Amino acid sequence: MDLDQLVQTLERLALDAEAALAAAHDAAALEAARVQFAGARSGQLKTLQKEVGTLPADSKRAGYVKFNEVKDRIQAALDAAAARVESGADAAIPAGLDPTLPGVRRRLGHVHPITQTIEHLKQIMARLGFEVVEGPEVEDTWHNFVALNIPEDHPARDPLDNFFLACAGKLADDKGAAARTPAIDPTAPDARLMRSQTSTVQIRVMEKSAPPVRIISLGRVYRPDPPDQTHFPMFHQMEGLWIDRSVTMAQLKSVLRMFATNYLGADVSIRFRPSFFPFTEPSVEADFSWKGKWIEFGGAGMVDPNVLRAVGYDPEEVTGFAFGLGVERLCMGRHRIEDIRDLFRNDVRFLEQF
Repeated sequence: MDLDQLVQTLERLALDAEAALAAAHDAAALEAARVQFAGARSGQLKTLQKEVGTLPADSKRAGYVKFNEVKDRIQAALDAAAARVESGADAAIPAGLDPTLPGVRRRLGHVHPITQTIEHLKQIMARLGFEVVEGPEVEDTWHNFVALNIPEDHPARDPLDNFFLACAGKLADDKGAAARTPAIDPTAPDARLMRSQTSTVQIRVMEKSAPPVRIISLGRVYRPDPPDQTHFPMFHQMEGLWIDRSVTMAQLKSVLRMFATNYLGADVSIRFRPSFFPFTEPSVEADFSWKGKWIEFGGAGMVDPNVLRAVGYDPEEVTGFAFGLGVERLCMGRHRIEDIRDLFRNDVRFLEQF
């Protein structure tokens, strides 16, 4: 092949490559054209580069000048096609779509605000040295009541205040359908219910772990509360537990204050009110101020010695504190949400704000 023939061949190659790359509308077509014309091993440009090397000495300079010109043209066409495909500027218009009509904003997915809150709480508590653990949502009465020092006559064990799934008992005395339904016996060993608190997880962890223990557990809990602005039959709690040889109430208050100011802001006001829980003694309620009023966000206290004994710990050797905080209450306080039901209505207009 002499110089004139090579120049003509290179020019045709440039025109063919430019046409093929201009017609490439997706990544697959673009890659196929690149391999065909500029492939490092078997591309047509590579083949013609070898032909330039066979030209007579007095023609080689002119041959390489034309070769480099064509190479630059193909590379420019390749770059333009790649940018066009990546931007989707020339994507094929679907049949029946009129691009002149006003557009509709695409709704993009968002992480649910409750999930965002849970992940944020995990990060804060991890910085305070707490390990994240999990437990089952379907529980037995031992972990949900007995081991937590909740007596049989306590209102929290009332069948009407829990979601029992299966339990032993005699048939009801009433006639009709009720007579064919086993009566609920919440004290039965085989009774099962949807957990009413994440405190069940601390029992499961202590049963299997020797002190020291420093854990949190976040998850769903269930109580048959009528839905209103601040209550819902399914909600989320964060359970915290710290057991060691010399844990004090002062440490509990410090942890809760550091947590609250990290999550709600340095200017938030926190207060603690004396309270009572069967599984802690002494016990407190923790509140934060919002819009000029105090909002309860959880209960806490020093772990009752009976709870420690139930899991095989010696209350003369170790002490500890536990707290249970409402995730929804924290989420609502941070994002200025006034109705807990908004978090579960699945209204995209509400959820897309987060």
